[in-house]
Amino acid sequence: MQRTLSIIKPDAVMRNITGKVNAMIEDSGLRIVAQKRIRLTAAQAEEFYGEHKDKAFFGGLVEYMTSAPIVVQVLEGKDAIAHYRKIMGATNPAVADEGTIRKTFALSITQNTVHGSDSEESAKREVSFFFNHIEVVG
Repeated sequence: MQRTLSIIKPDAVMRNITGKVNAMIEDSGLRIVAQKRIRLTAAQAEEFYGEHKDKAFFGGLVEYMTSAPIVVQVLEGKDAIAHYRKIMGATNPAVADEGTIRKTFALSITQNTVHGSDSEESAKREVSFFFNHIEVVG
């Protein structure tokens, strides 16, 4: 079993569709083993997305991710990282596969509803950024 981080982003939280997103996650066979609703500070968002600090979109990303609450969660399942990335769909919802979370719910390439870890290294770092070991119950 593998674990990965999922973030249900501000656009989805504000539209009150977290349950619909979670249904797609669970229907795909992944388990939600930790979950909480939080509001990131600018400092937290800057730290979490630090690898992008030199990119043109960084300021807008931080502003967006702090604009409303988010739902952070740990997903568990066989090949959870690749599995979740497949059901998330492409970053740009216009080219995402039908039936993916982003094709179904994303508003734009920026307001794309969900985030998922892209590697085992990222998953470990991202999960530990938001959760301590006693909050993740498999």
